[in-house]
Amino acid sequence: MSEKVDRFVALDVHKHYIVAAAVNALKETILHPRRISIPRFPEWAAKNLKPTDALVLEATTNAWLIHDIVEPLVARVSVAHPYHVKLIAAAAVKTDKKDTLTLAKLLAADMIPQVWVPPHPTRELRSLVAHRRRLVSQRSSAKNRLHSLLHRHSILPPDGLAFSDANREWWNKLSISPTEKLRARHDLSILDSLSSLIDESEAELARLSVTEPWADMVPFVIQLTGFGLINTMTILGAIGIIDRFPKDKKLVGYAGLGGRVHDSGKTLKRGGITKQGRRDLRSALIEAAWSAVRYSVYWQGVFDKLALRIGKQKAIVAVARKLLVTLWHLLTKREADRHADAGKVAAKFMSWSWLLDDDLRGGLSTPQFVRYNLMRLGIGHNLDSFHYGCKRIIAPAEELLALRPELNLLLAEREQAL
Repeated sequence: MSEKVDRFVALDVHKHYIVAAAVNALKETILHPRRISIPRFPEWAAKNLKPTDALVLEATTNAWLIHDIVEPLVARVSVAHPYHVKLIAAAAVKTDKKDTLTLAKLLAADMIPQVWVPPHPTRELRSLVAHRRRLVSQRSSAKNRLHSLLHRHSILPPDGLAFSDANREWWNKLSISPTEKLRARHDLSILDSLSSLIDESEAELARLSVTEPWADMVPFVIQLTGFGLINTMTILGAIGIIDRFPKDKKLVGYAGLGGRVHDSGKTLKRGGITKQGRRDLRSALIEAAWSAVRYSVYWQGVFDKLALRIGKQKAIVAVARKLLVTLWHLLTKREADRHADAGKVAAKFMSWSWLLDDDLRGGLSTPQFVRYNLMRLGIGHNLDSFHYGCKRIIAPAEELLALRPELNLLLAEREQAL
C-alpha cells in the first residue's frame, strides 16, 4: 500500500450512523461532512476511500468494527482518544459536522492522541469479561431483591446458603402475599438461570486461558497471591500485549493508579490517583490487593506499614499499584515472583487444571499440568507433593521433559542466563 497521503479523512461514529469529512494537507475542506448509515457504510467506504487516505475515528462502541472495515482501504488508520481530543478541541458550539471537520484537521496537523488498537483475541476476551460482569451484576440485583423481601417482613434467612436448592421449599412456605411469593419465585428462577450462564462464561474463560496468546502469560500472573483465574483473565484482557508498556510507570498510568501532580511555578501539589485509565483493570487489582493482604505475610506487612501512615483505603490502593508493578516485571521478564511459595502456587495450578478437560490440558493429567507450569516458572524443583485438603502428588520433572521436549530448551536458556 502506498505511503503517500493526500487526504485526511475523519469519521464521527455514532450508534446508527457515521459522519464523514476530509481535508487536504492545507486543512482545506475537500469532502464536506455527510451522514452515512451504519448498514450502508461498508459500500460507501469501498467506493469513496482511497489508498492515499489517512483516516481517523474516535474510540466508541462501533470503533473496532469500523476500523476493520477501513483498514485495508487506506494508507493508515488512527483511533483517537475521545477524552484527550475533547481537551485539545474544546468548543462552545458542538455539532456532528464541526466535530468531524475538527478531527480531520487534527489528523492533518498530526495532533491526534491515539489509543492502542487491540487485536481480535484481546477484543474477544474483553467482551467476554464484560459480559460475565453484567451477568454477575444482574444476579446480585436478584439476590438483593430477595434479601429486601426478608428484611421488609423481619424474616431471618434460612441456615446455610439462602438461595440453594435445599432451601427452595423454605421460600415456598413463606407467609407473604401471593404477589410477593410470585416475585420471589421469579427472582429465584432468575438466579438459577444467571448462575448457569455465569458458569458457561467462566468455562469459556478457562478455555481461553490455555489458548494463545493467553496461555503463555497466565502462569506468570496467577502465581501471585490474590490472583485467581477470573481475575487473571480480566487483567490480561485489560493489559493486552505487555510489550507496549516500555516501563512499569506506563502501565500504572494506563490503569489510572498513578498519583495526580500539579507542578507549576512555585506550586507543587500531589493528590490521589488519577483514575484516568481502564476501570476494569483498576478494580481487578484492588480486589486482588485485598486478597493478597489477607493471605500473604509479605503483602500483609506492606499493607500494615502503609495503613499506619496513610489509612487503610489509600494503603490498599498503594498495594494494588505495587502488585501491578510486580506484574509488569513478571510478564516482561517471564520469571517467578521472588515471594512465591511453590506449594501455594502448585495448589493454584491444580485449581486451574480442574477447570480444564484433558484436551484443554494438552493431554496432561493434573499432576503433570501442575509440574509443567511450575517448570515454566522455574520454581518447585524439589517439590514432589503439597497439601490442598489432602496430600497432592506432583509429576516428576523427568516425566514432563519426556512429554514436553520444549522445556529442555527453556531450562538451557535459564542456565545460560545464570
